[in-house]
Amino acid sequence: MGVLSRLSYVVRSKINAALNRAEDPAETLDYSYEQLRDELQEVKQGIADLTTQKKRLEMQKRKLEDNVEKHNEQAREAVRQDREDLARQALEKKKTKMNQIEDLEGQIASLQNTQDNLVEKKDELQNRIEEFRTKKESMKARYEAAEAQSRVSEAMTGAGDEMEDVGRAIERAEERTEDMEARAEAMDELQESGAFEDAISDQDSLDRELEEVRTSGEVDAELDTLKAEMGKGTVEEPEEEDSETELEAELETEVEAESGGDAEAEPENVSSEEIDQELEELRDEEEA
Repeated sequence: MGVLSRLSYVVRSKINAALNRAEDPAETLDYSYEQLRDELQEVKQGIADLTTQKKRLEMQKRKLEDNVEKHNEQAREAVRQDREDLARQALEKKKTKMNQIEDLEGQIASLQNTQDNLVEKKDELQNRIEEFRTKKESMKARYEAAEAQSRVSEAMTGAGDEMEDVGRAIERAEERTEDMEARAEAMDELQESGAFEDAISDQDSLDRELEEVRTSGEVDAELDTLKAEMGKGTVEEPEEEDSETELEAELETEVEAESGGDAEAEPENVSSEEIDQELEELRDEEEA
């Protein structure tokens, strides 16, 4: 197969496929029905033309028959007048007209046969058209029902062209949404890591970290101050005062015991430096 032959075959196949996709069976049936009606109308028109021609021949035949009768009377009149020559001429004309009538009768008979055949075919064609019309309407109803069922099935299963387009649109929307979400997360991550510096700020990542530490320290200091103002401070200082009071009481008890239990006896001379040192040691033990 040559190149041109292959090209022609491919073109014809493409055109045929396109026509098959574009063809609507209902429209095709209606068109075929109209074509048959047109043919029937042409047959009727042909019968009418043929009948008209036959009627013209019949009219011509009647005129010839009138002439034959006329020539026959002329021949009789010529014989009565002893004009044999005139009678012969009249009979010759009569014979000519009779021959023409015979030819016309043959033509009229032929036209009549043709007319009868055409009428018979017209009736047959008309019956076929009526049968085709009934079948056409039935086929159109079946096709419309099948088409509706197919559309419903395609819509339910998502196998139709429109549902396929909808599915593709949803897939494209999901892909773009995922891309935008991933891009937003990437921008947040890069901004938090300091990979992207603020275009309107002259701080780098180290400046921002130091600023965060300073801000956090200020917040903690302000929180401690607020707790102290509201009486929510630490309870370590009262515990130390209670410990010091207990230690002083114990020290006084020991001094009284050493003086023999005399409440009014004056204590021995003890230096304040020793007392302070002992208190300091007790505090260290308590803290330990």
